[in-house]
Amino acid sequence: MRQSNFKDVETLPVGRLAILPLESCASLGSKVDDWIVKWRHERENEHKSTIAFEGYERDSYIIGSSFPRFGSGEAKAVINESVRGDDIYIMVDVCNYSLSYRLGKYTNLMSPDDHFQDLKRAIAAISGKARRVNVIMPYLYESRQDKRNGRESMDCAMGLHELINMGVDNILTFDAHDDRVQNATPLHGFETIRPAYQFIKALLSHEKDMKIDSDNLMVISPDEGGMNRAIYLANVLGVDMGMFYKRRDYSLTQPDGRHPVVADEFLGADVAGKDMIIMDDMISSGDTMIEIAAMLKERKARKIFLCSTFGFFTNGLEKFDDAYNKGLFDRLLTTNLIYQTPELLEKPYYTNCDMSKYIALLIDTLNHDMSISSLLNPVDRINTYVEKFKNGLV
Repeated sequence: MRQSNFKDVETLPVGRLAILPLESCASLGSKVDDWIVKWRHERENEHKSTIAFEGYERDSYIIGSSFPRFGSGEAKAVINESVRGDDIYIMVDVCNYSLSYRLGKYTNLMSPDDHFQDLKRAIAAISGKARRVNVIMPYLYESRQDKRNGRESMDCAMGLHELINMGVDNILTFDAHDDRVQNATPLHGFETIRPAYQFIKALLSHEKDMKIDSDNLMVISPDEGGMNRAIYLANVLGVDMGMFYKRRDYSLTQPDGRHPVVADEFLGADVAGKDMIIMDDMISSGDTMIEIAAMLKERKARKIFLCSTFGFFTNGLEKFDDAYNKGLFDRLLTTNLIYQTPELLEKPYYTNCDMSKYIALLIDTLNHDMSISSLLNPVDRINTYVEKFKNGLV
């Protein structure tokens, strides 16, 4: 069992640790590297000087790489140092739209497809020399296209098969849109991780007057698809859970193939006077979150906190500014697992949930080939933090 100070280890490393953050994930990768460097300098082990721990304690575990492009727009991956025998963790943010490349006189923004191609180029450049290749892809590529309805491509499953066929041993992602997509790779390591602990820690550190009991707090799922994550958090906190679902008119079909929504119905206890935590995996345009916050306010909810693992904000932040000024919500929390705009980070209602320490724990544990079960299910950590909060210790 991992100790609370994260310093004790019981097994030898699988191989010399190497972290390869692509440019899309450079900032997060640097923070992860800082945590691991700190822990391994502090870690006491009588075998650290032996050959089995060669390269164990270093000033950085990041492997240099570059992805130059030819005049045609095509690219290649270049790994700048030897990785033979290494246990490599490649980090990629397929949603980072802040990066671009030139093609003639044009500037092209990098799409998820471009980032996924760079990931495959990095794996190919390693050329089978590493002892183990692991991919950390916080937002799972094409995860919204995880099942087939009619004549459609199954892009997420195909992407997973590509990585496995290239020799990837483990794939770590966060809050997959539907975690059943792991059925596409039943014989390889696949973990979808939910940042429930990080949300609770960030929320309680800013909301000192919250009361965590069934009389004062509820967890809300914005739709039936996200019900599991809301049920989990509600059960851990010992509070009630509510859910909205869309009532549709199945006699009509819209141009996009969907049936029009007649009304949003709410299932759950009375929300009057209670704080609301609305949990979802992603915020795209934000329309759904804001609509639900407005409906909860109509039902006399007290404070409303919007929590989402991935904040895309595809239509900008103006509607969130407007909703906040109208008092529809009190705080917005997302993680730094994907690209965040400077504008978002400056908003007075925004709280950033830093995931770098959590990812560093996962990497450090896996590098020692130890179980990550306790990290994947943070019930004990949530309960401990909540108890400290109730006793005024945080």
